[in-house]
Amino acid sequence: MTSTSASPRAAAPAPAQDRPALGPLGLFTVLLGASLPLIDFFIVNVALPSIDHDLAAGPALLELIVAGYGLSYAVLLVLGGRLGDLFGRRRLFLAGMAAFGLTSLACGLAPDAWTLVGARVAQGAAAALMLPQVLATIHSSTEGARRAKALSLYGATAGLSMVAGQILGGVLVSADLAGSGWRAVFLVNVPVAVAGLVLAFRTVPETRSDRPAPVDVPGTLLLALALITLLAPLTEGRAAGWPLWTWVSLAVFPFAAAAFWRAERGLDRRGGTPLVPPSLLGLVSLRRGLVLLLPLCMGFGGFMFVIAVALQQGLGLGAIASGLALVPMAVAFFGASLAGPRLVRRWGTRVVTAGGLIQGLGIALLAVTAWRSWPDLSVGVLLPGMAIAGLGQGLQLPVIFRVILSEVPAERAGVGSGVMVTAQQSSLALGVATLGSLYLGLAASGPDTALPVTLLVQLAMVVLTTALSLRLPRTVR
Repeated sequence: MTSTSASPRAAAPAPAQDRPALGPLGLFTVLLGASLPLIDFFIVNVALPSIDHDLAAGPALLELIVAGYGLSYAVLLVLGGRLGDLFGRRRLFLAGMAAFGLTSLACGLAPDAWTLVGARVAQGAAAALMLPQVLATIHSSTEGARRAKALSLYGATAGLSMVAGQILGGVLVSADLAGSGWRAVFLVNVPVAVAGLVLAFRTVPETRSDRPAPVDVPGTLLLALALITLLAPLTEGRAAGWPLWTWVSLAVFPFAAAAFWRAERGLDRRGGTPLVPPSLLGLVSLRRGLVLLLPLCMGFGGFMFVIAVALQQGLGLGAIASGLALVPMAVAFFGASLAGPRLVRRWGTRVVTAGGLIQGLGIALLAVTAWRSWPDLSVGVLLPGMAIAGLGQGLQLPVIFRVILSEVPAERAGVGSGVMVTAQQSSLALGVATLGSLYLGLAASGPDTALPVTLLVQLAMVVLTTALSLRLPRTVR
């Protein structure tokens, strides 16, 4: 690929015997680190009513508790990947894990809503330091069948964490451990982070780029501006009543995005190393995989938020019932993820297409169920649709992650991982903002139709991802 051949020396991978090896316990440790940020993006969905009751937060601040984490997380992910390339991925993983534990403690002890918002922003920044190092470490310290298995397990962990977050949140809020209520959803991270630090010190090898590049400050600032001007108004606009600043921000977004891309191309032409190298997007597998990842994660993020709100606010179910409704999806997702590597060896990326068709069937079944059964919707009635949708998602997400990173050279693993995870996180946040706003707007006038209509919009996204999957390279390394 010409896009990765800045020089023969840069493009040549290190000999296998010279690469640090990531053992089974080390893989478990980095996957544990990968699960924490994704769990915490979704775990608050079922805790929001309790937070509102205890802290008198109100709709706008509740949106900020969700959006503040997502914004800082998405904005800093690519920078986190670059810093790992520069200073060492194990070092940044440890720093991120420690910071995540401390900021989780701050969230759990927050005395008021604004303090919780600030702690959530800091928690998102800590997650952005830690998560890119996971994929970069896997990419730099495994190869062949071991890498394929590790990436499949990463995909399984990522998808399962998104679902498990809301299940765990429901259990913890309902359990009210030692009277902690919603605070337990954050405090539970602290012992996990301590265990992760101990394991990482012992089992995770240090890797870094052979030719680390300095931080692209203008690119970082422009990317932050572009993401903030898009995500902030979409997540806060509905709760704030769409004030003038939201429209100004949305108007600024295309100019900020264009300025970012021009700056990156200019730095690339001058022989520098941009934050997001345009040449990296010359990799067909990465480019097409990212295009597919956007609608897939938008639909997934929106679905998780809408289901939590519909079951709790729309039907009056408790936090634990809302979480348990997702158990069939989690079980089916995990099973499909584990079967993925064998299926890919035989059928290639057509597994993603099959997964899209199965997911579409599950979402359609959920839409029909919600339309026919409302307001008598129950966990049992939702079970078939949840299981089928989870099975389809499990056949897609791990394979797409593997496709995106399949051609990225080891010395650019941090950048490639950061770009992919930024696309994933931004899409999840966009899904919460768009599908969430659609559902809440419809629910204000017709709660019986809000969920089916929102699910049909997600079904349209599934149709799009299924069509895009036909453009993926047929085989994947």
